[in-house]
Amino acid sequence: MRIVFMAAAFASIIAVALICIFLLAEGVPAMAEIGLKEFLTGQLWRPTAMYEEPSFGILPMILGSIYVTAGAILLGVPIGLLTAIFMARMCPAPLYSIIKPALNLMAGVPSVIYGFFGMMFLVPAIFEIFGERFDMVSGATMLAASVLLGMMILPTVIGIAETNIRAVSSEIYEGAVALGASHERAVFKAVMPAAKSGVMAAVVLGVGRAIGETMAVRMVAGNQTALRMPYEFLRGVRTMTANIVMEMNYVEHGSLHEGALIATGVVLFVFIMIINALFSVLNREKGR
Repeated sequence: MRIVFMAAAFASIIAVALICIFLLAEGVPAMAEIGLKEFLTGQLWRPTAMYEEPSFGILPMILGSIYVTAGAILLGVPIGLLTAIFMARMCPAPLYSIIKPALNLMAGVPSVIYGFFGMMFLVPAIFEIFGERFDMVSGATMLAASVLLGMMILPTVIGIAETNIRAVSSEIYEGAVALGASHERAVFKAVMPAAKSGVMAAVVLGVGRAIGETMAVRMVAGNQTALRMPYEFLRGVRTMTANIVMEMNYVEHGSLHEGALIATGVVLFVFIMIINALFSVLNREKGR
């Protein structure tokens, strides 16, 4: 049984290793052929030009992914953490019995349903509010994608953060109250620092969900042509994930175009690794 448990524990590690090997084996040769600098800093994505030299610059899509994810973090993480604190330490039991199932239901809603909601509600609302003032063609913008992703990461952030806040020993809270702290001050100044590693994990998973989301973003971000640098939140954008899912359907197998799309996946994978590493370093520094 020990061997069985060990094999189960290593299964996820093996899965990640296989994904890494596939991405590197398929994506790195394409990067080398295109040129790493041209691939990462090029501003022109034109893989199927008939009369001109193909170009595979993904900088507009990198920036689009960063902007949309940053917007989702600014909207979703504060709301998620405050909601987790409320549910763990301040929420009355009757209200908790309503909020908790609702969050569990949100976590189970497919991405395409969120996308439909964004198309039918968020996009028209943004166009109604900002359309005439900013001369917008459509409400499908970076702002719509950020708001929708901020909603989508809420169940992840709230669920994990609440669990870790509840796991903090009651002695920490009681000690702060005994020293004269109010209920709110004891929660924010004593309980939250004790739960910081779990809260950081909730934020990391939320960021990973946001930067890796594809279908919902594709439905509300406008899918702007990847020939233009994103510079306004009230304009359309194409993210790396949306570009992969849009073009992988018709790409020629074994072509440089396919290799460039897989190489885009390598960049996404590296982004996730960097985010995890940064949060680990930050968490370690705060723990000293």
